[in-house]
Amino acid sequence: MKIRCLLVAICVSFPISSTLATELPASIDVPDATAIAIYHADGVEVYECGLEAGHQIWRAREPVAALTENGVTVGRHLAVHTWEHKDGSMVRGKVVGSAPGATADDLPWLRLDVEIQLNAGALYGVSSVQRINTRGGVAAGSCERAGAYRSVPYSADYVFLRKD
Repeated sequence: MKIRCLLVAICVSFPISSTLATELPASIDVPDATAIAIYHADGVEVYECGLEAGHQIWRAREPVAALTENGVTVGRHLAVHTWEHKDGSMVRGKVVGSAPGATADDLPWLRLDVEIQLNAGALYGVSSVQRINTRGGVAAGSCERAGAYRSVPYSADYVFLRKD
């Protein structure tokens, strides 16, 4: 945890290209952007069993996760790609890029461009969000009853970026 916190402090003060770009897949890179915040998330991805092409499958419904910084809860991650800081600032994004997680059990890494922004605060001015370093979160196995829910634990880091 201490290493993560030290990295967060470094990442926040430098352009994203000088800190994370060498490790990021091109599909989620945000050129000429600066990380203004990086929060760790721990929570669950909620799935609902639904019918698709004649088969019942797990469909992602919503995440429910706490955003933390230095071990302190600073906000939450909600449905429809929404992040809300405890200061009332909020952003909602649209997926524009993805890359596979490290394993089949890990959620994909994402790039989201911000479509809605509310209230001044820590998330004010964010233009893109990256989901990286995912662990878990993928629903495995079949679902047998339409409308059934499954919660799968996950963790990730969310990088909040502002275009330079």
